Parts: sequence; structure tokens; C-alpha cells
Amino acid sequence: MFMREIHVNEITQTVARLCIEANYNLSEDILAALREAWQTEESALGRDVLEQILKNAVIAQSESIPICQDCGFPVVFVELGQDVHIGGGDLYQAIDDGVRRGYADGYLRRLGDHTPPVIHTKIVQGEAVKLSVMTKGAGSENMSALAMLTPADGTKGIIDFVVRTVDRAGANACPPIIVGLGIGGTAEKTMLLAKKALLRKVGEKNVDPRLAEIEDEILWRVNALGIGPQGFGGRTTALAVHLEAFATRISSLPVAVNIQCHASRHKEATL
Repeated sequence: MFMREIHVNEITQTVARLCIEANYNLSEDILAALREAWQTEESALGRDVLEQILKNAVIAQSESIPICQDCGFPVVFVELGQDVHIGGGDLYQAIDDGVRRGYADGYLRRLGDHTPPVIHTKIVQGEAVKLSVMTKGAGSENMSALAMLTPADGTKGIIDFVVRTVDRAGANACPPIIVGLGIGGTAEKTMLLAKKALLRKVGEKNVDPRLAEIEDEILWRVNALGIGPQGFGGRTTALAVHLEAFATRISSLPVAVNIQCHASRHKEATL
């Protein structure tokens, strides 16, 4: 049986490029969401903050400099085709080398050589490798939260927990934020769901109408808090809520929140 081979050098080069691109260039979906927020924000100060955020993004891209001085902790999601052979070395070492090279070549703020990154690998069908690099800032990551609710808490308990978490985060998460929400599985599974939800395009709804309705309700509740851009007040505390769900035990209801700041830095490539 034929098996496609991808050399580790290609992995390393791609990860290095994605680390740099993620830190220099906000994706069009986040820029579009920020522009829309600037147009609809009722607070004059909030609008000024959003304008500065957008100007900052333009400067970062045009001058090839980091969007934020916190260049993030690298989290790499790997979708590895089961018909692919990684040749020439070790896959994880190749990713480490890519992070090390990207942060050095891009003059990105780092601790040591900024390795090892966090790596999540999923085996999928096919003969391709998809690499998604997220550079997660500490301000928003520090606001993560996990709750082991009971089924009796229901949807209301989930929504209340998320709103309390965002309220507690306040300006520390550099709003406007994106709320990654995981429901179900086990403690570690739901935390991973919350983080993976942040890879979705901003504002892209869950395909399940019931879950999409929960996303909308939480977004409304969060924006009603009045925290606003960078905590200066306004209706734009969050740009989106992205929910991912998984099956769980009848006696358990794990819920996780992973907050992403307005500098939603992630890039992907398929080899």
C-alpha cells in the first residue's frame, strides 16, 4: 500500500512560518468582527479603543512586528492523516524546532527558546497533515475556568458560570474577547474542547441549533455586563461565543471556559 511521506523539515518550516504569521497578522474574520464592533459600539471611549486596536493591527502587519508584546505560548494542533509517514526524524521534535526557529527569526518575545510547545494530536483519515498554531497570551489564558456542574444545574447553570467567569476576568483578558466554551466529556476533555473552539472563525455558529442558541444567549449576557473594550465600558465585551460539546456521564456536567483576547492569533496550514 502506498503511503505518502512528509519530511520533518517541511513540518519545521511550516510551524516556524505559522508562529511568525500568527503574531504579525490578524486573520480577516477577527478584523471584520472588530470593524463591525467599532461601527456598533455605543460608548465613545469604547469606539476610540476599538479604533486603536484596528490601527495597531494595521501597523503590525505593514511593519512585520508583533501585534502584542506578549507573543503567546505556542499551542499546536496536529491532524495527522493515517496514511502519512513522517520521514527524516521525530514529529514532535520537528514541531519544537519550528517553534524555536519561528520565535527567533520573527524576533518574538520568548522565554529561553520557547520550547516545548503544547501539542495536541488527532489521527484522521487521509494522507495530509494539518497544522494549527495558536499563540496564546497569558492575560486571557489566566482567566480560564473549569466547573464540574451537575446535570440539575442545566443550561442556566452553564450560562451563569460563563457570565461569572467573564465578569471576574474584567479587563484582565484584554476585551473584546472571544469565549471558548467546552461542555461534556471529562475535566481534561472539556478544557480541550474550550480551547479548540477558539480555532473556529469568529462568529461562526455551532451547527447544532440548540447549542447555537446557547452561544447567542451567553454573548448577549456577557455584553450586557458593560465591561467593554479594554475594560473602559461599553457593549462590546465579547465578539463571539464558540461552544463545543461532547457526550458525558449522566451524573456529570463538566464545563470549561477558555478566553481569547482581541489579538486572536492562530494560523493553519495543510501539507
